[in-house]
Amino acid sequence: MGTERKIARALISVTDKTGVVDFARALVEEFGVEIVSTGGTAKAIEEAGVPVRPIEDFTGYPEMMDGRVKTLHPKVHGALLARRDSEEHMAQAAEHGIQLIDMVVVNLYEFEKTVANPDVTFADAIEHIDIGGPSMLRSAAKNNDAVTVVCDPNDYEAILEEMRLHEGKTLRSTRRRLAAKVFTRTAAYDSAISTWLNDYLAAEEPAVAAASGDEGFQTPEVLTLNLAKTQDLRYGENPHQAAAVYRFSEEFAAYGSSANPLVGAEQIQGKPLSYNNFLDADAAWNAVREFDDPAVVILKHQNPCGSATAEDVTTAYDRAFACDPKSAFGGIIAVNREVPLSLVEHFADQNKQFVEVLIAPSYSAEALERLSKRQNLRVLATGGAEGHARLEVRSVDGGMLLQQVDTVEEDPANFTYPTERKPTDAEMRDLLFAWRVVKTVKSNAILIAKNEAGIGMGPGQPNRVDSALLACERAEDACERMGIEKGEFACASDAFFPFRDNVDVLAAHGVTAIIQPGGSVRDDESIEACNEHNIAMVFTGTRHFRH
Repeated sequence: MGTERKIARALISVTDKTGVVDFARALVEEFGVEIVSTGGTAKAIEEAGVPVRPIEDFTGYPEMMDGRVKTLHPKVHGALLARRDSEEHMAQAAEHGIQLIDMVVVNLYEFEKTVANPDVTFADAIEHIDIGGPSMLRSAAKNNDAVTVVCDPNDYEAILEEMRLHEGKTLRSTRRRLAAKVFTRTAAYDSAISTWLNDYLAAEEPAVAAASGDEGFQTPEVLTLNLAKTQDLRYGENPHQAAAVYRFSEEFAAYGSSANPLVGAEQIQGKPLSYNNFLDADAAWNAVREFDDPAVVILKHQNPCGSATAEDVTTAYDRAFACDPKSAFGGIIAVNREVPLSLVEHFADQNKQFVEVLIAPSYSAEALERLSKRQNLRVLATGGAEGHARLEVRSVDGGMLLQQVDTVEEDPANFTYPTERKPTDAEMRDLLFAWRVVKTVKSNAILIAKNEAGIGMGPGQPNRVDSALLACERAEDACERMGIEKGEFACASDAFFPFRDNVDVLAAHGVTAIIQPGGSVRDDESIEACNEHNIAMVFTGTRHFRH
């Protein structure tokens, strides 16, 4: 067979009508192609003065059942699937009056966009499941030796240019590339339907979800992730590693992402984000959204080196920066409110802090004007700070791990207080603050807080005692810098204390209250140590490892 195929007849049926009239006009006027079309597409082409043959004329059957049945017909699929090099196929086509179709131009009902609306009804979602469109695309793509299949309006102009160069023909290489694109699209479409329907069923059948041990969420038996590349990155964690950023398709984003995700935030200015920028910005953004009060988190290498809440975000920034100014250099700043000019002046002019990324819901006009003077600073606006992502996926060699995103949702009313002394109100405020921050620190994680600021962090040590020592030393250094009295520290531990030595170390450095999950076989030893040192301890019953 020749590698070139002339287009004599095209079937066009599209939801996204971008450019379709001009494309149809060029096919007719430049190459004499007969256009067969359906419903609204046929009407749009005809109203533009381009000759078009209705699908019911082509098949001999009317559209029926509210448009559910219009192209599901042997005269359509036979016209697409018939092998041109098969005498038997050609004879059968002639016998049954099947006129061959050389090009299919189809894009699908907007199912993903429909179900991205949180108020979508089940009936509306079902009606936006396209049946005829994917069927035509698959038939045409299967027979790509003879049929040109187009599912993306962005391909129209390139196809016309190729036809102009080849006397109305397309090349086999182009048809195969377009066919691959079609199967990628139909796979994504089917996955969108499967993901949404399974999520809908889980939400509508709480008894089933409860039986799984987790009301409201079940891991799917089959997980198909549809991601579109948003950009290539210069490199990955290191210069010799290739990398790119992908964004979840709309239906998976609605299923697993937050309302204001990092991937999808508007980059207002600055250099493109690097691989490491994305990782750190994501961790910082997740951390700062734990707080209802105005909050700022300064993060470096996946750990929150500064964190604070206050009556306004500028004050919160000042307190977060004071936690560890040295580590804050070259870090990420995440803010859970609109960024005012004063905050920018404090980090840029007063502290002269070098910042890789600034991420927040929005910025005042004055803040943006001042930020524009730092042209390389990456400034991201998410549009909001509500909620968290629902799922996270990580790759491992040979597969993927999926889990619910870890958030602090524990109700303090369910905490237990096993020590003789109970925390004061001030201690409890610091404990709750530290508990929200420590889940962002790499395990083994210890976070020391004072006055609702994370002044000491012990991340990622192989044993918890070393983490405790590191956190306490940093807290004491912070007190010296900030001119405040050492001691009366609140401490959060992401997991239980395996031995009492953790308590002894913390007590020696001025910790007076501890919050931790509890659950160790040696909890009694830790409780005894707390009582000896007059430390109040709180058990949350929930662990927050971060690996």
